[in-house]
Amino acid sequence: MKKLHYYLADVFTDEVFGGNQLAVFPEGQEVPEYLMQKIAKELNLSETTFVLPPANPTNNIKLRIFTPGKELPMAGHPTIGTAFVLLQQNILKPTGNRLIFEEGVGDIAVDFRKKEDKLDLITMGQPLPQFGATFTDVQILADLLSLTPADIDATNPTQVVSCGVPFFFVQLKSLAAVKKAKLRQDVLENQLKHIGAESVFLFSTETENPAHTVHGRMFAPAFGIPEDPATGSACGPLGCYLVHYGLVPAQPEAQIICEQGYEMGRPSLLYITIGQVNKNITLVQVGGKSALVGEGYFYL
Repeated sequence: MKKLHYYLADVFTDEVFGGNQLAVFPEGQEVPEYLMQKIAKELNLSETTFVLPPANPTNNIKLRIFTPGKELPMAGHPTIGTAFVLLQQNILKPTGNRLIFEEGVGDIAVDFRKKEDKLDLITMGQPLPQFGATFTDVQILADLLSLTPADIDATNPTQVVSCGVPFFFVQLKSLAAVKKAKLRQDVLENQLKHIGAESVFLFSTETENPAHTVHGRMFAPAFGIPEDPATGSACGPLGCYLVHYGLVPAQPEAQIICEQGYEMGRPSLLYITIGQVNKNITLVQVGGKSALVGEGYFYL
């Protein structure tokens, strides 16, 4: 019987029992490929990661990311959480403050900083945005979220945006509307299956904390995630959407804070930087803090 060591971390928070849960297997090369999805389903966290040797020896690791239902080409909290675990446990000992992870979308740069000799903010770069399909039927959007048409903010297009993984962004008029929304999977599958995204991110510019920029929720039932408490791969394109449609002030590097997970009792903060040159987005970064929760063994 093989004994595989793994760590549990909470990501996009600095306190245990907040943020988004993650399991990290540092010795992923010891896990048969056909078992990776089974292990992720067994643990039933938002994501589980397996650390492998890089194909390019100048990079730090190759990272494979699984939800309970599917493998992902890239994801935010697994990237940042894996970096946190590998650095905090001294599994990686870089000479500088940058790591390069090989993921399904390509090489991902991960930067980290320390505060009083302890890991603080870890930030990942994301691919530049692709703006996809828009959708204008307010009644169907209201049905999708179990709301009324009056709750939908149609000032800007409801649109699919991707920085590696596509999300369908829906802006609501109030924090109360975001809180009471309930995703109807039947509407998503029957009325919006052509839209080009299986995950829905709803948000408002009304927030719990006035110092924050947006309040969001993310639903991805197709990936085995009824609701996600913190979604780094969504917050990159969210930041691009906010900048593109003028929902945050124009500046060379817009700084955005997204609060998420409050409805689940797992408050999370995601720090987004969107760089622009002549109104063209040139930089997408998402960062956050993490906390180590525990460790254990998986028997095969």
